[in-house]
Amino acid sequence: MAFKPLHDRVLVRRVESDEKTKGGLIIPDSAKEKPAEGEVIACGEGARKDSGELIEMGVKEGDRILFGKWSGTEVTIDGEELLIMKESDILGIIS
Repeated sequence: MAFKPLHDRVLVRRVESDEKTKGGLIIPDSAKEKPAEGEVIACGEGARKDSGELIEMGVKEGDRILFGKWSGTEVTIDGEELLIMKESDILGIIS
């Protein structure tokens, strides 16, 4: 993929949720919510302070993250649906 986000933006691939509940019930596609968990595919170099100094990104490629329900902008790159969001939209890193 030849896409690199700019500044403090991050390219994220959603991680699909389970299709069954803990009790064994199968959840149909129409009842599923879009997952708020994803994997970082690419990162920009970071934001800049007013002085021009670079602020390093807190996430890196390969990190599994949680993000807000309405975070990011959906884009299609190479036939794959991905999200572009600011680093500030990321709630945390899953270890």
